[in-house]
Amino acid sequence: MKESGEVFSQSCIWYGECGIASGDKRYNCRYSGPPNPLPHNGYDLVQELCPGFFFGEVRLCCDVQQLHTLKDNLQLPLQFLSRCPSCFYNLVNLFCELTCSPRQSQFLNVTVAEDYVDPTTNETRTNVKELQYYVGERFANAMYNACRDVEAPSSNEKALGLLCGREASACNATNWIEYMFNKDNGQAPFTITPVFSDLPTHGMQPMNNATKGCDESVDEVTGPCSCQDCSAVCGPKPQPPPPPVPWRILGLDAMYVIMWSTYMAFLLVFFGAFFAVWCYRKRYFVSEFTPIDGNIPFCVNTSDKGGPTCCDPLGAALEAHLRRLFEWWGSFCVRHPGCVVFFSVAFIAACSSGLVFIQVTTDPVDLWSAPGSQARQEKEYFDTHFGPFFRTEQLIIRAPNTPPHTYEPYPSGADVPFGPPLAIDILHQVLDLQTAIESITASYNHETVTLRDICVGDDFFVYADYHTHFLYCVRAPASLNDTSLLHDPCLGTFGGPVFPWLVLGGYDDQNYNNATALVITFPVNNYYNDTEKLQRAQAWEREFINFVKNYENPNLTISFKAERSIEDELNRESNSDVFTVLISYGVMFLYISIALGHIKSCRRLLVDSKISLGIAGVLIVLSSVACSLGIFSYIGVPLTLIVIEVIPFLVLAVGVDNIFILVQTYQRDERLQGETLDQQVGRVLGEVAPSMFLSSFAETVAFFLGGLSVMPAVHTFSLFAGMAVLIDFLLQITCFVSLLGLDIKRQEKNQLDVLCCVKGAADDTGVQASESCLFRFFRNSYAPLLLKDWMRPLVVAVFVGVLSFSIAVLNKVEIGLDQSLSMPDDSYMTDYFRSLNQYLHAGPPVYFVLEEGHDYTSTKGQNMVCGGLGCNNDSLVQQVFTAAQLDSYTRIGFAPSSWIDDYFDWVKPQSSCCRIYNSTEQFCNASVVDPACVRCRPLTPEGKQRPQGADFMRFLPMFLSDNPNPKCGKGGHAAYSAAVNILDNGTSVGATYFMTYHTVLQTSADFIDAMEKARLIANNITRTMNQQGGDHRVFPYSVFYVFYEQYLTMIDDTVFNLGVSLGAIFLVAVGLLGCELWAAGIMCATIAMILVNMFGVMWLWGISLNAVSLVNLVMSCGISVEFCSHITRAFTVSTKGSRVERAEEALSHMGSSVFSGITLTKFGGIIVLAFAKSQIFQIFYFRMYLAMVLLGATHGLIFLPVLLSYIGPSINKAKSLTTQQRYRGTEREQLLNF
Repeated sequence: MKESGEVFSQSCIWYGECGIASGDKRYNCRYSGPPNPLPHNGYDLVQELCPGFFFGEVRLCCDVQQLHTLKDNLQLPLQFLSRCPSCFYNLVNLFCELTCSPRQSQFLNVTVAEDYVDPTTNETRTNVKELQYYVGERFANAMYNACRDVEAPSSNEKALGLLCGREASACNATNWIEYMFNKDNGQAPFTITPVFSDLPTHGMQPMNNATKGCDESVDEVTGPCSCQDCSAVCGPKPQPPPPPVPWRILGLDAMYVIMWSTYMAFLLVFFGAFFAVWCYRKRYFVSEFTPIDGNIPFCVNTSDKGGPTCCDPLGAALEAHLRRLFEWWGSFCVRHPGCVVFFSVAFIAACSSGLVFIQVTTDPVDLWSAPGSQARQEKEYFDTHFGPFFRTEQLIIRAPNTPPHTYEPYPSGADVPFGPPLAIDILHQVLDLQTAIESITASYNHETVTLRDICVGDDFFVYADYHTHFLYCVRAPASLNDTSLLHDPCLGTFGGPVFPWLVLGGYDDQNYNNATALVITFPVNNYYNDTEKLQRAQAWEREFINFVKNYENPNLTISFKAERSIEDELNRESNSDVFTVLISYGVMFLYISIALGHIKSCRRLLVDSKISLGIAGVLIVLSSVACSLGIFSYIGVPLTLIVIEVIPFLVLAVGVDNIFILVQTYQRDERLQGETLDQQVGRVLGEVAPSMFLSSFAETVAFFLGGLSVMPAVHTFSLFAGMAVLIDFLLQITCFVSLLGLDIKRQEKNQLDVLCCVKGAADDTGVQASESCLFRFFRNSYAPLLLKDWMRPLVVAVFVGVLSFSIAVLNKVEIGLDQSLSMPDDSYMTDYFRSLNQYLHAGPPVYFVLEEGHDYTSTKGQNMVCGGLGCNNDSLVQQVFTAAQLDSYTRIGFAPSSWIDDYFDWVKPQSSCCRIYNSTEQFCNASVVDPACVRCRPLTPEGKQRPQGADFMRFLPMFLSDNPNPKCGKGGHAAYSAAVNILDNGTSVGATYFMTYHTVLQTSADFIDAMEKARLIANNITRTMNQQGGDHRVFPYSVFYVFYEQYLTMIDDTVFNLGVSLGAIFLVAVGLLGCELWAAGIMCATIAMILVNMFGVMWLWGISLNAVSLVNLVMSCGISVEFCSHITRAFTVSTKGSRVERAEEALSHMGSSVFSGITLTKFGGIIVLAFAKSQIFQIFYFRMYLAMVLLGATHGLIFLPVLLSYIGPSINKAKSLTTQQRYRGTEREQLLNF
């Protein structure tokens, strides 16, 4: 019924309450007279709620009961908005004018009224059922502007997101006020229609009271709102620093341009010098009567002139001592094979018996994070004070066979599309799945374990009236009452908000209704230092994995993981590739056994073969690995999977190379007149053992120094590898030499290989020196061709070009390890990682931990931390909040949840949250209706201040035990019960955390950047607090930090490890080459080239730099020594006249052994690895091993001899003289002088 009539300056439209509207809500009574004096028992209420009306006789259009109703209705806004006093002041102004204003009739117009008979007095009265509220647009906008930035700390949301019925970003002045006055919101008793206008309309004067901006003080006591709740106080929004400008020259990548220019300059200088020398030699050394021979102009250039240097005698003496030592030792081993083999076997048995104490580390944290690292210590601190981060069991569910559907709101409204998994039948099936998972039972120690025993709470529930409830709750996840007919809270059963970006996936922007995936997360308790409980949880997880693997539903596609999944799959991967690795080693063993022998004829096949010696050599290599594992197991050093996978490969490369060099040198040697077998083997060992010693000792020292690395994978590998290489060398010069002597005796007696008791065909010539086809090829064809004058410049040009390219891409190799690569091809985790990247919209949670000792009970201490009214603009919460505004730069996705700010709102005397029984002083929840419950703090100016000292500690435990409910949405139990450590029987606060979330992180680079930025923010907070008198650290913690911290220092670690290895190799080479500094430098430069080219291959082949690839790089450093050291040493001891001749001799004698010993041995084994199921094997082992062997072979057998022929060290005159004296009067003398 429309009312009209003359408008009075002071006139009411209602007074008092009448009939019941719904539940405990009542209509107001129609009344059109002047305002009535307020009874004295309402004075306190009007002073508290509407102090602007407390003057004169206090005549109002409301009675005391209406004031009580107003207070109850303001409870929820008060808890969320009172942290910004000016915002709450404006809001209260709106409701006070509506409820009690003495001039109501100017801006309120009753549109629907209904008669009502009071059952107690039988008096007929009129209910006001609907009315119009004329609100000034200026007032509405000012009120909204003062409130729009206010935070709700517990939910990482803006407060208006909880009070506006929609996302905070979609909220504005009009729809917020419309929502508050809509009776469907569960708070308003009847419909109030707001009409917005600044001008008088329809005879009404809109309510346009003065407002307060959020940057203004409400009174002399209260300051303006905090920076976090009022952007006007903060000033302009901070801008992220500009991204680093790519380094470019002429619009092209600078490294490419620099290296291309450098390479062109090198070619110009190199070939210019080459042709200048050629012309000079031709002019001065070729007369018109001499035929032009291409070798003449250069032979002089490469000859060695001059007398011996000061280091020459030292080098010759060292060489002679080593030779004599190994000659004596070789002869001893051949004379006493039984004794040597017995003690070797005893040594192997003693060392290998340590394997009974072996410990294998499979925990990913121990594999990737050093115990003393910052992330590990911070994880330990977090786990100790707050309990370990919960174990996550997660399902990502899609409904690929279900079409999207459209929801048509009744009775009107725009159609809303819903994604396939939000169809009612799919939701029922998902609920069935969830129920089935909750019913899974596992057995541990004859006890039954259920999800309820280990669960923290889960993150997805389905509701009955789901379309409208869904649409409301995704907009206001922390709301305590939706606008549907059900009026259900949006909170999960655990008492906290269920954020849509955590439980929905695959939607666009913030259109959650378009979601194409549902995410169910079961957080399971993790247990710190409680193995028994942890194993119970793992037992349940095992059953969970089996259940989901075998779950069949044609309508659902499920990607899933349990906390134990990664570790399980790593173990399964290692087991699944055992067969592939065994085949790989089998191929190498077969080749070694066959290639060692030198068969002269078919009838002598089983006599001249060296299958048994080859097998013995391989067993010695494997024994050295077993000894290394055993020795460190005795000490208690745990073994890692990477050691088991890599070290046999490394030691096989090193060991087999030495075996080939020793055996093939003997096969090519002629026994001197009157020389016995033991003397011949001793002499051969004296020739080659110094070279073996050089390579093995250089690798051993390099690996042991690599053990200085703080990276667990590299540290462990280096220790085990160094020990294995050392033991392998010792066994080769003892046990293998004895076995070689026995095998030669067998061959000389014409006994069959393997079946040594059976005699074979006799050879009339006896055992003579023989040269293999490969040796003859190297000596007669390959070495002369490679060292031709026209070939050498081409080789240098090509290799320097490849080096230039590798340097150009050095800084482009990615750092990190994609988690999915560590899984087998057929792993269910691969599908989970794919779904994770495709569907999830939130990153991992991150906790900013303030260490124990901060004073929260003083105003100064509180202001350093909190983000609300009166807090410092650079407080902890404010700085994290500011970082969240720059989410694309800082990777902090949301404002932090702040327990201290919510506590201050909860404890306010105006709020109904903090109440105690007046008799016992025990906590009284807001939902309890009992006259004995009184507010915690008095409604005085002092009581309205923040609690301090004993007061602060008195009510904090109550806050942390209070669950949110419709009367009080600020209870801290769900959000903060784990976030605050209370010490000393409730007398002080220990460590606390403030939680937020990272943005979506997909690549390793994202994770590394997120951790780096979080630490930057925490360091800045710590510095700021320390400047203000604090002395306690703030650090960020997220569950992935321990895995990714290594990548922050990966470049430094790589440079350190490879630099230390190269330095060690150089020093050992200088010592064992007899102070040949230049030769050692050339060898190390070639190894460095191999390493740089490895980075080029990594970039080309998409191999990232991480702990696994760094281990391989350290190993390639060791294997490169094998490729380079033997050639280099052979060059230094050669007595030929020119560098070219010495390089040719070195390549002829050592090249074939290196080629057959490492290159061919490894090549066959590596090819097999290409068929491994594991992606990590395919990428980090097959690809890197192949590159390692090919680069080592090409540099050692092509580039190094050419480089030595140009700039190799001069001949050591003292060594040359010693050699000539040693072979004087023998056939060797003629060969040396040839």
